[in-house]
Amino acid sequence: MKRYLFFDLDGTLTDPKEGITKSVAYALDKVCGIQTPDLDALTPYIGPPLVEGFMENHHLDAGTAARCRDAYRERFRTIGLFENRLFPEIPALLRALTDQGYILCTATSKPEDFATRILDHFGLSKFFSLISGATMDGQISTKVQVIEHTLARLGQPDRAHAIMIGDRRHDIQGAHAAGLRAIGVLYGYGSLAELQAAGADAIAPEITDLPRAISHFFQ
Repeated sequence: MKRYLFFDLDGTLTDPKEGITKSVAYALDKVCGIQTPDLDALTPYIGPPLVEGFMENHHLDAGTAARCRDAYRERFRTIGLFENRLFPEIPALLRALTDQGYILCTATSKPEDFATRILDHFGLSKFFSLISGATMDGQISTKVQVIEHTLARLGQPDRAHAIMIGDRRHDIQGAHAAGLRAIGVLYGYGSLAELQAAGADAIAPEITDLPRAISHFFQ
């Protein structure tokens, strides 16, 4: 039986806080003239698709939010991409999971090109059979769209044998919409209340709790 693990990227494999918040602040200033001296106020942007984030967090219309997304990418693709920190326990976790025969993929709302460059930068690409993410043109952007696209590229494996792992409600809701179970992690940017309200099938407080949470679904 093939067993698939779909990993979110931001807040699950790496901590992208500096690069994302600085790039959001750049975009808001450039497009809207909004200054954000407290970058911690922009952490809600970590996880969701960017256009959705600009609309939800700053109440922008869709057109303005799209312009902010484009401005964000101007800074992120050259600078913000590498203002990122690898969670120290992640390489050992991914190595152990691959050694146990799990097939690892990403399912991130970050554009796939950015995700690939980040994973290459941290030496993590070798652990993933497929690096899957959003498209630059926005045709694939929501978590459920990314998951469905990932499943299609894998040849539509049995969804009962695939688990989504992520730190925000979008990961849990997207997984359930695609017929997958989902593990919420607490070391990222989603709270326990957020993940429980989204219906997470299991909670992993720390990275070291993930192997047990994963194995529970494949007994």
